[in-house]
Amino acid sequence: MIPTVEVRRYLIVTLFATVAIAPAMAVSAEEDKSDGKWHFSVTPYLWLPDVNGTLTYTNPAGGGGSISAEVDPSSYLESLDFAAMLTAQASKDNWLAFTDYIYVHASGHNSAVKSVTGPGGIVTVPVNVSGANSLVTNVWTLAGGYSVLHTPAVSLDLFAGARLLSLSSSVSWSFSGPTGGIAQAGNAKQTLNEWDGIVGLKGEVRFGESNWFMPYYADLGAGSNNSTWQAMLGVGYRFRWGDVVLVVRSLSYDFNDDRQLNLRMTGPALGASFRF
Repeated sequence: MIPTVEVRRYLIVTLFATVAIAPAMAVSAEEDKSDGKWHFSVTPYLWLPDVNGTLTYTNPAGGGGSISAEVDPSSYLESLDFAAMLTAQASKDNWLAFTDYIYVHASGHNSAVKSVTGPGGIVTVPVNVSGANSLVTNVWTLAGGYSVLHTPAVSLDLFAGARLLSLSSSVSWSFSGPTGGIAQAGNAKQTLNEWDGIVGLKGEVRFGESNWFMPYYADLGAGSNNSTWQAMLGVGYRFRWGDVVLVVRSLSYDFNDDRQLNLRMTGPALGASFRF
């Protein structure tokens, strides 16, 4: 049974208060990497991005256009059905492996569509009446790497791996006024499962002798018909048990096949990484 809006909000607030919310890519805390032992970190988190997407379409009768949609946290927190997010990392000496998993299921009755552009890009019609949206997303990253730099002031890890984007989304719209040949009401659906190879770097810069540090992360990737990139930058504080971090994270996809789908998610994350 889907929880009510009030229950969902209570659960979200409780999650903020108990597990904190973390960046998607865990950064290793200060440790002796040459002790020959395994080191592990686990990070449950919740990321709150704005989601922006554009779907280019072709009209069978001729011409085409694009549909632009946008969903922000104030919209999807009220329509969130379920979410699960977790990062884990294992390292020994200078070698490391990490994984990151995101699952989000959201649905609502307020249209996420911001505009529909008509044939030839001539007419842009703002959404006026109502609509609905649904989104089921799985993003899984798996990578291995090597620590090329680890000093009291800075650390740098290089890595390579793969990322899966499994997405099922639908949006609908209803508007009034001139439409340039577009239906006054309509909908668009997109389902895809895409693997991309990625390469990147991550690490942290420490602020003197204090417990404050700046985590950073960046990767680039490509698949058979798309490109992707991800970036993260923030500030953190180190405790004996782990780290608390506040970051801004962005994940982008650009498809160049007949789907012509562009997707970008950007927003803040606050979290805790637990080491053992």
